[in-house]
Amino acid sequence: MEKWLYVMFIERGKTYNKMTKAVAERHVENIRKLDDAGHLALCGAFRGYPGVAGMLILKADSFEEADALCKTEPLVVEGYATYRLRKLQVADRENNYLL
Repeated sequence: MEKWLYVMFIERGKTYNKMTKAVAERHVENIRKLDDAGHLALCGAFRGYPGVAGMLILKADSFEEADALCKTEPLVVEGYATYRLRKLQVADRENNYLL
């Protein structure tokens, strides 16, 4: 059985550096909601990658569902960032690391 996760790369927009503490708090609250709903596998910030602020790895039933979750991200909604969404096929013991 194929297992998929969805990787949301959050890319800095032109106004990213003008983000306020209130915007950051809304971003964190969104992450909490995703986690509470069982959609968050992992998230974090990048350092040293120009233009890319961070990443969320999402659990969803489809690419379309993951994309809809990305569109709720306050950094995106409020214009501070954009995103790229990619499918990640999970390799683990259960599927013999895709061998």
